[in-house]
Amino acid sequence: MFLEIKGIKKHFGEGDSRIEVLKGIDMEIEKGELCVLLGPSGSGKSTLLNIIGGIDGADSGYIAINGEKTADMDEKTLTLYRRKHLGYVFQMYNLIPNLNIKENVEVGAYLSDNPLDVDDLLKTLGLYEHRHKLPNQLSGGQQQRTAIGRAIVKNPDILLCDEPTGALDYATSKEILKLIEQVNRKYGNTVVMVTHNNAIEKMADRVVKLHDGRIRENCRNETRMAAEDLEW
Repeated sequence: MFLEIKGIKKHFGEGDSRIEVLKGIDMEIEKGELCVLLGPSGSGKSTLLNIIGGIDGADSGYIAINGEKTADMDEKTLTLYRRKHLGYVFQMYNLIPNLNIKENVEVGAYLSDNPLDVDDLLKTLGLYEHRHKLPNQLSGGQQQRTAIGRAIVKNPDILLCDEPTGALDYATSKEILKLIEQVNRKYGNTVVMVTHNNAIEKMADRVVKLHDGRIRENCRNETRMAAEDLEW
């Protein structure tokens, strides 16, 4: 199994303020799958995503990627693993304001031993003609495309997306979802995407629904709906 998540528990705070955020998460994701983690705010989905990505540690349980347990890695090894094998797309774009669009994407390429061709990727993202502009000269959707480019140029095994359409309007959200779908199909990256939008589950291979720190449902879609056909 490509990505194995076993017995993950996580809490924040202590004493009276202690909150059990994840209460024993078990799931598996196959290589190349587009998996949606679905649930309301506070269900634990973003915390789980951060643990998968090695940004946060679990109280117990483990994450294994291609049989390698992240908990067994020292900090240097884990940092190197994140740099080489994981790509992140956040709700807020986190672009470097004084670098142009091509340079922002190149930042991701520098972290990889096997990066994608930057110019080809910019063309795929529809950003090539904007490559010399600064982030503040682009729309929100174009900035999110740049953030996706920065993550995917590393050619990561896993692309982690935390509410990538949360700050965007309906039309732009559809464009970003189409782009994530295109990236998944073209480059074969495993995609794990957090959302609270129920409509997005229809474009996924696997849908994992969380509630109150537990998995309520884990199922596969027999057929994926095209992102452009989603409505909400």
